[in-house]
Amino acid sequence: MIITGASRGIGRAVAEQFVREGAVVGINHADDHEAAVATHAALRAIDQQEGRPVRPHLILKADVSSEADVVSMLDDALAQWGRLDVMVCNAGIQAVTDGHNFDLQTFERIMAVNLTGVALCARSAIAHFLARKGAGSVIVTSSVHQIIPKPAYIAYAASKGALSQLVRTLALEYAEQGIRVNAVAPGAVTTDLNAAWIDDPHARSQVERHIPMGFAADASQIAPVYAFLASDDALYITGQTLYACGGLTLYGDFKQNWAS
Repeated sequence: MIITGASRGIGRAVAEQFVREGAVVGINHADDHEAAVATHAALRAIDQQEGRPVRPHLILKADVSSEADVVSMLDDALAQWGRLDVMVCNAGIQAVTDGHNFDLQTFERIMAVNLTGVALCARSAIAHFLARKGAGSVIVTSSVHQIIPKPAYIAYAASKGALSQLVRTLALEYAEQGIRVNAVAPGAVTTDLNAAWIDDPHARSQVERHIPMGFAADASQIAPVYAFLASDDALYITGQTLYACGGLTLYGDFKQNWAS
């Protein structure tokens, strides 16, 4: 399997989860070689802990927004493994894009990574699944901002909203071939993407007071959701977004019935 954006954060946690469950993993990164090497070492350590022989986990450098990079990434993986069964499209970025004053280059870069990158990786994986015959799974990292607005971050919110229809459309298109396409939508997770509030007690409390379960998740608490969606336990699930968000999508401000 290949996990994009796997050098840190949710991607690394997902990689570690899958290796615990016996998978061979391709660690994709765009320009984060040192972190990718650390992740690779962590995966080999898990294999040793599990008493397994050294397995061919790979480090795969590719900018997912580049068609040529994505094609090369899959070719490199298949040259080593011969087969791919799961593609996790996890790579994503965010930056401020105010609705009245956003920088077009920033907007386009976010859309290129978060949306086009997912489409390119899914396309390559699905083409391989069809060519080799047999089922396959694509899992996309979305966000609660697939449905919850994110003011001042319109590019990020728009990219995640679009992923909903990308997932549903691909799932419908290839369901008869046994290819499943699903998404995981995390809420507040303590990764580098949210560094602005993780270590600031006041800022963190402001985030967590909006979460019905009362706490931000560690990436390791999100990773099992991906493993479930890739497994035979989820054999009859496709075209779905599974929200792993501590209840954020329940709109916790409505716990008190102030509206009626």
